[in-house]
Amino acid sequence: MKVSFLILAAMLMTACNSSRKIKQPSMTFAKNKVIAHRGAWKKNNLPENSIASLKEAIRLGCEGSETDIHMTADSFLVINHDNEWGGITIQKNSLADVSTKKLSNGESLPLLKDFLSIIKQQQHTKLILEIKPSVRGREWADATVQKVVEMVQKIKVQPWIVYISFDYQILKEILNLDASANTQYLDGDKDPAQLKKDGIKGVDYHFSVFQKHPEWIQSAKKNKIDLNAWTVNDEETMHWLLQNDFDFITTNEPELLFKVVEEFAQKK
Repeated sequence: MKVSFLILAAMLMTACNSSRKIKQPSMTFAKNKVIAHRGAWKKNNLPENSIASLKEAIRLGCEGSETDIHMTADSFLVINHDNEWGGITIQKNSLADVSTKKLSNGESLPLLKDFLSIIKQQQHTKLILEIKPSVRGREWADATVQKVVEMVQKIKVQPWIVYISFDYQILKEILNLDASANTQYLDGDKDPAQLKKDGIKGVDYHFSVFQKHPEWIQSAKKNKIDLNAWTVNDEETMHWLLQNDFDFITTNEPELLFKVVEEFAQKK
């Protein structure tokens, strides 16, 4: 009887543990194709790549908010589009040095960890992280990738993250560190079939590349590669991409794209 009781207790504990494993929070990310380029900044005259523009993209309900990452000389990950900020090269100077100049709304140059903390507080907008090619060479690029992936994993925001880069090797290094990472290539020089072979999940090219190579649209669909296009700010091009069933559209005009997407859906 005692042995039977112990076996039953063990079975109940196993069932409880299995139940706990199953009950993970479900992700309910938006499916509206709208990726806010450097956040939603233009309409309200917010600084690009600011905490304010990220929060506005989230408030609008964008499917994603894109941003750019550099690593300072003392290994802090900061948000900025260009290699330079305030007249100094980010990758060759300390965080203290690059933080002397504020954004136009008074924010300090944002840190990646702050963006990750904000994005984790909701479940409809993803964060599209562009890791910039390094001005300090391959080793610095690889070190930046490792630092970014480690931070994403430490904060446990992997489901929220899509990695993009013009540097193909950066994407390969991300996949070396996290084989399940969602990656998209930006440079526009590879057939989607090649990306499929290398485990890269999306093409994120300038829209003109797809107009020049319409066969790549079909190649992407055939190979189950996500289709994204940048940076699309006019209704005509938005309509063309929607007609070709793109998964995402990256824009400086998210409010306009929301309107176009809604009108397109009503006409279908």
